[in-house]
Amino acid sequence: MRFLDSQRKLAVWASDVDEKTIEQAMRTSRMPFIVDYVALMPDAHFGLGSTVGSVIPTKGAVIPAAIGVDIGCGMIAANTGLAAYQLPDDLGPLMSQIEQRIPAGVGKGHIVGNCQVIPLALVNTQTFLGLDGKMRDSAHMQMGSLGSGNHFVEVCLDEEDAVWIVLHSGSRGIGNKLAVHHIDIAKGLMKDYFITLEDKELSYLVEGTPQFDAYITDMLWAQDYALANREAMMKQALHALAMVCAPICINPAEVINCHHNFTQRENVHGKNVWLTRKGAISARTGQLGVIPGSMGTASYIVRGLGSEAGLQSCSHGAGRRMSRTQARRELTANGLCEAMAGKTWNADKAKELVDESPAAYKPIDRVMADQADLVEVVHTLHQVLNYKGTS
Repeated sequence: MRFLDSQRKLAVWASDVDEKTIEQAMRTSRMPFIVDYVALMPDAHFGLGSTVGSVIPTKGAVIPAAIGVDIGCGMIAANTGLAAYQLPDDLGPLMSQIEQRIPAGVGKGHIVGNCQVIPLALVNTQTFLGLDGKMRDSAHMQMGSLGSGNHFVEVCLDEEDAVWIVLHSGSRGIGNKLAVHHIDIAKGLMKDYFITLEDKELSYLVEGTPQFDAYITDMLWAQDYALANREAMMKQALHALAMVCAPICINPAEVINCHHNFTQRENVHGKNVWLTRKGAISARTGQLGVIPGSMGTASYIVRGLGSEAGLQSCSHGAGRRMSRTQARRELTANGLCEAMAGKTWNADKAKELVDESPAAYKPIDRVMADQADLVEVVHTLHQVLNYKGTS
C-alpha cells in the first residue's frame, strides 16, 4: 500500500494503474465527506463516476453513482461435493442444460410461467409495492437470469479436483432502473442547491433527507434482490449438473455469496461510516470471498485478513486493462478461441465476446500478489466450462 498524494487521501494497492484512473480516484477522495481516505484495490480501473476497485468511506452522505447502476452485483460460489471424475467426458450437455435453465443476455429473463419466485421478503416491501406494473413484471421475469457483459456461470476444479460452480451477476434491470432514478435525483439536487462538482457523477445525497432515506431503502432492496438472484441461478446450475451426473442429488459442501457493488454501515478506524465498495469485496478477518479471474484464467476462494489499512476489503476480480471499445478494436475472436482452448464455452458467440478476452484484463496472478496483505488464498479454481451472456 502506498499513498499517492501529500494529503494522504488516496491509498493504492494496485501495482498496475494508469494516470486516468488515479485522477478519477483523486476527485472522489476530495469530496468533503470522505472519512480518512479512499482505498484503491489491485484491480482498480477507470469507471463511471467513481473508480472501479475503490473503497469509499463517507460520513453524512452517499454517492449513488459510486455504488453504480448494478446494485448488489457480486459472486456466488458453491463446492458441489463432486469430484472431477464424476463429470461426464463431454460437457456439452451440461452447457445446454445451463443455457436452458438460466437465461442470459441484455434484458433477457424467463418466459411467463417459468419465472423464478421472488422471495416474499422482497415482495412485501415498500420498494416493491412502489414499482409500476412493468417494473414489477420485469423483476419477476429476470429473477434467476444472468444478464450480459462480464456476468457468467462457470464450472471449475480446485487444486484437489473438487467441482465448483461459480456465478457472477447482480440486480438486473430493476437494480439499474432504481440506481439511475436516484442518480438523477442526486444530480438534480446539486443543481437546485448550486453545488459545483469536479464530476457530476459524484452527485450525492445527504443523510437525514427524504431523498437519502428513499435511496437507502431502494438500494438495500436491490442488494437483497441480487443475493436472491444469484441463489436462484445457483439452484438451477446445481440442478443442471445433477441431471448430467447420473442423475444424482447434489448437496453443496460450501456456498459463498458476496456483493462487490454495495454500501453498508461499518466501523472504519473507530468511526461509524457508510462504506461503499465499487468493484471490491468485504475481507474482514476470516470472511470468505470469491475473486474471479477473466475467461480462461484462474479464480480464487479467499479468506479475509481484516486489514484496517485496506478498509477490510480486497479486489473483486482481475480488473480491466482495456475498455470494451479498445478491446473490440484491438483483439480478435481467434485470440479468444485460443485462450479458451480445451474448455466448454459458447464459442459460437466468440465475436460478441471479444471484449471479454483475457487480454482485456489485468493478469489475475499479479492482482493476487498485490493484495497478499488483504486476503489469503483458500482455493484456486480453474474453469472447465464457461457460459456468458451477450448483447
